[in-house]
Amino acid sequence: MLTRHPLTRPGTVKRGLLAACGLAAVGLGIAGIFLPLLPTTPFLLLAAACFFRSSERLYGWLLNHKRLGRYVRQYRENRAIPLKAKLATLALLWATLAFSGLAVATALWARLLLLAVGVGVTLHLLAMKTLK
Repeated sequence: MLTRHPLTRPGTVKRGLLAACGLAAVGLGIAGIFLPLLPTTPFLLLAAACFFRSSERLYGWLLNHKRLGRYVRQYRENRAIPLKAKLATLALLWATLAFSGLAVATALWARLLLLAVGVGVTLHLLAMKTLK
């Protein structure tokens, strides 16, 4: 009787790709903690969705992670962002955009694009419920 190699089992490649996408999303989510234009929570939610479909171990790791799990759990349970996170995000966003618009971007179209991104992200954050 022939047995299949573990990598040729149905769904193995799909699970591997989902796990890889989840790990990439975790990396982007971590970068988003420090870079105001990268949203942390959506990337971590994407990672959770990928891990849920690919790896029980990675899914449990993310949900139980000391720092990252909090983002996913709070959003899943409350569909809201803490006020402190909103304020910090908006402060960093506008500080970065102001610096970029005044010191880096010289073309008017670039400054207008930065302003549009800032307004869009601000409206999106303000539209989300605030976790008390």
